[in-house]
Amino acid sequence: MTDTTKPKSGVVAGSLEGRIFKPASFAELAEAVELAFDYRGDVTVSLKSGESLSGYLFNRQVDGVDSSLDIFPSDSSAARQIRYDQIVAIAFTGEDTATGKSWENWIAKKDSERRAEIERIAAEAKARGIV
Repeated sequence: MTDTTKPKSGVVAGSLEGRIFKPASFAELAEAVELAFDYRGDVTVSLKSGESLSGYLFNRQVDGVDSSLDIFPSDSSAARQIRYDQIVAIAFTGEDTATGKSWENWIAKKDSERRAEIERIAAEAKARGIV
């Protein structure tokens, strides 16, 4: 798949934020749509008609020539369905809200919070003369 951009400076490595993909085949397009579906930010879909549609991709249906994706446009409350055969490019234009928020980071944060709570309770118990 052709990626026509370099990641923006300040963007965490591995993030798709700022990238533009111009698929050369159905397989590459399906891969780009899957990446956009998993992306936690807005994407901009460029169509053969020259229209560009920015929004949040929330669904996709891969079914050969009838494949399509559903997007909530950022400038409208009505969802739009776009057929794969109308797509020229997919750009990851919105902020990637999930960047750096891995499961491991969440576990480490919760562990730290639990340890701080244990220390607080132990200090209270010691102040009361219980321990």
